[in-house]
Amino acid sequence: ERDKIRKSEIGKIKNKSNRNMNINKFVQASDPFAIESGKDNSKIHVRVQQRNGRKCITTVQGLASDLDIQRITRALKKTFKCNGSVTIDEELGEIMQLSGDQRTNVREFFVDQEVCHEDQIVIHGG
Repeated sequence: ERDKIRKSEIGKIKNKSNRNMNINKFVQASDPFAIESGKDNSKIHVRVQQRNGRKCITTVQGLASDLDIQRITRALKKTFKCNGSVTIDEELGEIMQLSGDQRTNVREFFVDQEVCHEDQIVIHGG
């Protein structure tokens, strides 16, 4: 009797393992880690470029397209008493340029004014 029971149990196990499992019901429609609580995970890159001698330019790229970059540039120019402009690049989009090394100032301004989160800002150079 034991052999009969074991054979029947083994047959049941084999039948269960041969079934094709439908994994579609386990697939989620969206990735839970892609956007964390409504935050945008795009990075803002702040770089400094050497011009000539002691002169340098701070460039900011990667700002969201829904932001008014002209207004942000105007506010940065008034706050840090420097010159600045916005240039449009075909590949990179709008790039903000400020005279002088304003990397730490830009980071503090963006965090204080809640333009972005501190972990989104990447400072390059120096």
